[in-house]
Amino acid sequence: MRVLVLGGTGAMGTHLVDLLIQSGVEVAVTSRSRSGAEGIFQYIHGDAQNDTFLRSVLREKWDVIVDFMNYSTDNFKKRVNVLLDATTQYVFFSSARVYGNSAIPLTEKSPRLLDMSEDQAFLATDEYALAKARQENLLIQSDRYNWTIIRPYITYSEDRLQLGMLEKEDWLYRSLHGRTIIFSQDINFKSTTLTYGLDVAKGIQSLLGNTNALGEIFHITSSQSVLWKDVLAMYMDVLQQHLGYRPKLLFQDSHEIQQWHSGKYQILYDRMYDRKFDNQKINRFIDTGNFVDPMIGLRTCLNRFLKQLNFRDINWRTEGVKDNLTSEYTLLSEIPTLKDKLKYLVARNIRL
Repeated sequence: MRVLVLGGTGAMGTHLVDLLIQSGVEVAVTSRSRSGAEGIFQYIHGDAQNDTFLRSVLREKWDVIVDFMNYSTDNFKKRVNVLLDATTQYVFFSSARVYGNSAIPLTEKSPRLLDMSEDQAFLATDEYALAKARQENLLIQSDRYNWTIIRPYITYSEDRLQLGMLEKEDWLYRSLHGRTIIFSQDINFKSTTLTYGLDVAKGIQSLLGNTNALGEIFHITSSQSVLWKDVLAMYMDVLQQHLGYRPKLLFQDSHEIQQWHSGKYQILYDRMYDRKFDNQKINRFIDTGNFVDPMIGLRTCLNRFLKQLNFRDINWRTEGVKDNLTSEYTLLSEIPTLKDKLKYLVARNIRL
């Protein structure tokens, strides 16, 4: 089996590639920064968002294409048939954020926000949850059945540790530099489902090359749900042991959080919902009961991260706003560029 992975360098993709190689599958991964080949694995250097590059890669016939790329709906509409033509199985990564609110565990047939929301301002956007649902529709309404739709939910790894709507760069970086973590009081008491990237990858692998997965939709999540307040308490315990003191916390309500956090609709139409999943469908292919307990997995990943401290880019404008709210300061020597220093200073000193 020959598998092409588009954009497979994240929490799920890297694990999936490793699993496929270990099972003897020939794998190619598109990458903007890497190239080279070793045995049954190769990087194809180029940007998979570029139509010319993508068409050159798709001249070859692939048994499976696994697509981790994020598209606007218009861009996906232009390339969906090209992707379906190039493979026996096209695996499209959607998201469990497509689902609306539900008082019972979500199944793959649960109503989606696109179909049930009455928020016209929201529906007028191509926000992530809506874009994914619209792109699902393009596959479902096509005359093809050689697709499989995956809806993962919040996926964590040694390099990705979320707290509600916050990435580690938004909360963990602050705590390690002695500054206050700002979190949502409302979201703190919501239940959520977090799944280790390797477990999601195992679920994906179980569907590849499987004719019973064609024309089907699957969410792949942990069977366990947890409260964000318990995740936060565990993070604080680990950090207290690491730092020698307990990090400071400031709680705001969700409306206040939206004043400085860019993910308004993510907060309103996802993180403010209790998220639990019914895994009966994917359990026909893999037993999600064997997935890592999220509290154990998160603790392990946080401890591993603290040994390497590999942060991505920090949003210094937002850091300035948060320092303003907490009456704290970031040393300008900590901020890498003059442009970022100016963004920070303006945000830090603006009247709130």
